[in-house]
Amino acid sequence: METPAESVAPARSRGRRTASAAGPGGASGAGLGGGRRTGSGAGRAGAVGLVCAGAFSLQFGSAVAALLFPRAGALGVVGLRLVFSALIMLVLCRPRLRGHSRGDWAAAVGLGIALGTMNTLFYQAIDRIPLGPAVTLELLGPLALSVVAARRALSLLWAALALGGVYLLGSSGFDKLNAAGVAFALAAGGMWVLYILFNARAGARFPKMDGLALAMGVAAVISAPLAVTSAGTALLDPVTLGLGAAVAVLSSGLPYAMDLLALRRLPQATFAVLMSLMPAAAATAGFLVLGQSLGPLEVLALVMVIAAAVGAVRTGARRPSAAPERRPGS
Repeated sequence: METPAESVAPARSRGRRTASAAGPGGASGAGLGGGRRTGSGAGRAGAVGLVCAGAFSLQFGSAVAALLFPRAGALGVVGLRLVFSALIMLVLCRPRLRGHSRGDWAAAVGLGIALGTMNTLFYQAIDRIPLGPAVTLELLGPLALSVVAARRALSLLWAALALGGVYLLGSSGFDKLNAAGVAFALAAGGMWVLYILFNARAGARFPKMDGLALAMGVAAVISAPLAVTSAGTALLDPVTLGLGAAVAVLSSGLPYAMDLLALRRLPQATFAVLMSLMPAAAATAGFLVLGQSLGPLEVLALVMVIAAAVGAVRTGARRPSAAPERRPGS
């Protein structure tokens, strides 16, 4: 199971990120053991750049997905994204289908259901509210898990800081935020917690990224009928298909690859802290691609939630019993 430090770092499988090969709880693409590896100063700086580039790739993928909503709807776009992502993962990983126990399949199917539901809820959220606030609200799920798992008095401070950020976000514009969109974002955060827990099981049971690849296939099978029912023949439009494939590459392919390379040089705690900056990447993508601007109080709210996530990561990383593992892609 992931440590508190890792439970905050956003899964890129909405990314959200990849199942670890090396040990229990790796929700990310690289093996957990890689979290202890550090390189030269230049190598670490390059790895930090890769993580940041992966975060921006993921959030720009979400922004491009939002541009597709008028063509295929949120359900149609998330179906395209998951189907293309599954094809990419299955071709690259080529996981074995035989020789797995019922427990193995239960972990993979559970992860796939969590992954598909998380992405579906998140896309429903960004269809109704700006990308930055949606990611900020979604981050509360893994943040809550981190605070509970840390079991330290200092964790209450981070929880209060996060709640203060949410209050500011509300006071500065919950009346401007669609209530259903807020609910979808919070629900996506709850599914993010389940994603983390199932990713831990899958990472312990499958080699490399086989568990994630199989789970992505399950998520695609679940989402495809909803996409077809919702969007119908609009999914066959060449432009929609091309942009759907681009969303899959931006939100899954590139971030997974960058994370794998970065985790060979970065400590787990550093990686988790960088992942806590995801709302900033989302707000930037929302502004540049979708023209979504944030007011001063909304920016302050976003910064408070990021600070709470970073604090929770650092608090968890200081626990003597914390295992050296890490966390996943929306």
